[in-house]
Amino acid sequence: MPSFDVVSEINHHEVENAVDQAKRELESRFDFRGVDAKVLLDKKNEITLEAPAEFQLQQLQDIVRLKLSKRGIDLVCLEIKDAEINLAKSKQVLILREGIDADSARAIQRAIKDSKMKVQAAIQGDKIRITGKSRDDLQEAIALLKQQKVERALQFNNFRD
Repeated sequence: MPSFDVVSEINHHEVENAVDQAKRELESRFDFRGVDAKVLLDKKNEITLEAPAEFQLQQLQDIVRLKLSKRGIDLVCLEIKDAEINLAKSKQVLILREGIDADSARAIQRAIKDSKMKVQAAIQGDKIRITGKSRDDLQEAIALLKQQKVERALQFNNFRD
């Protein structure tokens, strides 16, 4: 039976490249000269921004978001935590969400069932396997899922005939 998997994955190599590019731009920008501002990548899924003032923190966030989008990382996967601001330093954490959580998986499964398509969706951990009788049905399911509002960046892989 034809099938494919719906996943939410991040290319960690591209994230590292985007953070490196943001660091290089930070070093070369005139408005950040002589300022103790940092962009750090922690544990492959957290980006920490540090700057002396809140407006500089916002500028750092804009730089990182631009670099991530240019490297092909969907910004939907970015969870922006509240900034920790004190007199000396501001700090903010950006979390890169990966995998489909249970609520999103149930929403995707419900959307497929409600569409009355001739496909079945099965939740398998942090991915969803969709099976159907024909390739055309699976392509319709992909088109439906691309139109859905999901809090994750979805990719469709492992397409089997």
